[in-house]
Amino acid sequence: MAQILQFFILSSYFIYATSNNIPESYIIYMGSTSNELDGNSKSTDEAHLQMLSSIIPSEEKGRVSIIHSYSHAFKGFSAMLTEKEANTLSGHDGVVRVFPDNILQLHTTRSWDFLEAESGLGSGRTHRKASNDVIIGIIDTGIWPESKSFDDTGMSAIPSRWKGICMEGSDFKKSDCNRKLIGARYYKNLADSVHTSSLGSPRDSVGHGTHTSSTAAGSIVANASYYGLAQGMAKGGSPSSRLAMYKACSMGGCSSSAVLKAIDDAVNDGVDIISISIGMSSIFQSDFLSDPIAIGAFHANERGVLVICSGGNDGPDPYTVVNAAPWILTVGASSIDRTFQSSIVLGNGKILKGVAINFSNLTHSQFYPLIFGRDGAAASTPVSEASNCYPGSLDLEKTTGKIVVCVDTDPSVSRRIKKMVAEGSQAKGLILVDESERGVPFDSGSFPFSEVGNSAGAQILDYLNSTSKPTAIILATEDLKEYKPAPVVAYFSARGPGGLTEGILKPDIMAPGVGILAAAMPVADPGTDLPAGKKISNFAIKSGTSMACPHVAGAAAFIRSAHPRWSPSMIRSALMTTATATNNLGKPITTNSGGNANYHDMGSGEMSPLRALSPGLVFETTTQDYLQFLCYYGYKDQVIRKLLGTNFSCSGKASANLISNINYPSISVARLGGNRGAQTTVSRTVINVGPSNSTYTATVDAPAGFLVSVLPNKLVFAKRGVKASYKVKFDVRNANKGYGFGSVNWSDGAHLVRTVFAVNVA
Repeated sequence: MAQILQFFILSSYFIYATSNNIPESYIIYMGSTSNELDGNSKSTDEAHLQMLSSIIPSEEKGRVSIIHSYSHAFKGFSAMLTEKEANTLSGHDGVVRVFPDNILQLHTTRSWDFLEAESGLGSGRTHRKASNDVIIGIIDTGIWPESKSFDDTGMSAIPSRWKGICMEGSDFKKSDCNRKLIGARYYKNLADSVHTSSLGSPRDSVGHGTHTSSTAAGSIVANASYYGLAQGMAKGGSPSSRLAMYKACSMGGCSSSAVLKAIDDAVNDGVDIISISIGMSSIFQSDFLSDPIAIGAFHANERGVLVICSGGNDGPDPYTVVNAAPWILTVGASSIDRTFQSSIVLGNGKILKGVAINFSNLTHSQFYPLIFGRDGAAASTPVSEASNCYPGSLDLEKTTGKIVVCVDTDPSVSRRIKKMVAEGSQAKGLILVDESERGVPFDSGSFPFSEVGNSAGAQILDYLNSTSKPTAIILATEDLKEYKPAPVVAYFSARGPGGLTEGILKPDIMAPGVGILAAAMPVADPGTDLPAGKKISNFAIKSGTSMACPHVAGAAAFIRSAHPRWSPSMIRSALMTTATATNNLGKPITTNSGGNANYHDMGSGEMSPLRALSPGLVFETTTQDYLQFLCYYGYKDQVIRKLLGTNFSCSGKASANLISNINYPSISVARLGGNRGAQTTVSRTVINVGPSNSTYTATVDAPAGFLVSVLPNKLVFAKRGVKASYKVKFDVRNANKGYGFGSVNWSDGAHLVRTVFAVNVA
């Protein structure tokens, strides 16, 4: 045993040692271009090549080449380097960071009607004020330009400020762009080495980018549906806005260097908003200056471009939210008031309401034998594996022609695999008992499938044990509207607090991300089973924070069209402080488990675009605020100077405690009590964007044991555009340990400005 262990240790060391000498793609980040005129790209590339030549051995001069060059919003390039060369280059003057070019992952109709209805401000108002001068850049898997969602009928000429291009490819022409889809680019992507079908064109080869683009700004399409489900009018959040696609992803993911290049180009092209449904794993988060999305978003924000990102799908555990830099608008996912119900009828007449998308041909006329997975176990198979529908765990002789019941006590086997296992065992259908995932519909095509929670699952198992010949049927899916309660926080939606800092409350906001109908590729979408005898649908139903992110991008474009002079942080503030924390029953929003959601689950709450048009007061977070954040976080002066290219100096010592004072539209105190004492005060500054001669009075919603005071508790504004500051004091001497959640609410009688807070009592 010792010899085997020694062999593995030596092998690991050998692999590590040799891997250090294998060239891999690295990103060399060199800070801002804000203090420079647009330089000569040719001379910039020559300087970068000279830098590479100084560290790469002469006998390997073939490696002296640039993969991507960044020169618009920020400086830098990507290249093939060994680990030793990367370390050497990191000490070069003018280099902020050198880090590996990792692969980032994709975070994968009625939703807009639901948001409008929830605002309580009447129907049909969402698109009346919108202009078509707002440009949304989507960084994703490409786009299918022929979709009706990208029709430009009735749109005016492309804004003259637009500097972007429509890149041609093997299956994409310049004529595929129009007055709706005004730009399209594609990039060399490390992930394409595995999935080469996506090379050489802005055309979507996955379906993700087409879906997110149409969600954000798709044109109005009547009679849209997914094989009759979710039927109605499909539209984006801002159907009058323009779209520009930046294809940096494929089925294999998105290389960091391509995403950075896409952000750099998008800012230079003239987009107003960037939507990114991509992110790192919550387990392996990089610090803010080694995270390509955080770097790109920082410089985009410098140029007045709002960057909106999905928070990730690693929920419901805490500390799973990603894309959590304070200059990013981070989005969680919620359900809407529509569900896809697939009823299960038991042989005793009981009907249970499951959730799924299935186009089953089963009817009430014929029932089928019902069997629990463990009772259909193959020889020598552990009962737990058969109960969970593990591959190879079921015996055909026991399951053929029967409806199988499986559980999800081991989530390592996905629903798709369980369904394939049931199909492979020649079962007539599958009932899955899964409390967490039951709220997110799984598409099983024509195979009869339905998912229920623990309560319904217990009733099914009781019935199985009550008779010697249990039977059941699974009916085809029905589309149920005005479902209650809604919204509900999606189980998969990543949760706060942020893993890198708890001084900023993340996610920022929540938007529809469950069962969203939007445009699809008219080719087979990987992983989707088509209903028998049906052509490929022009629309698809998808779930994920990927779907929530473009909802917020569309809403932000809507606000930008009404307030073109607002900064990115003002738009974010308007969305956050007007978000709602109640559902369509008038009760607090809940999580998928039924408990009340807190602000780490849902951010400030469910966005309300109509309310955000007139927020009353806004919090403007400036570049100076973000620089102070970097100081408080612990970055050294010289690093921040390289970042900016200026003589910036931090004021005071680095202290994570001071992060709570950044002028943010929410408040988070990472630790209060213990050695710090049980009291702290944070400050905020607001701008009046409402009427002149307004007086706002503060009220506080605080948890038990919290004493929260606001000074002053009254703000008077003589005219629009005036600023006012206030302080919020927290006293938690009598509070329970752990996080407490509440809000500071300012009202002038017409507006309600809600600033949510999370305070961790030590």
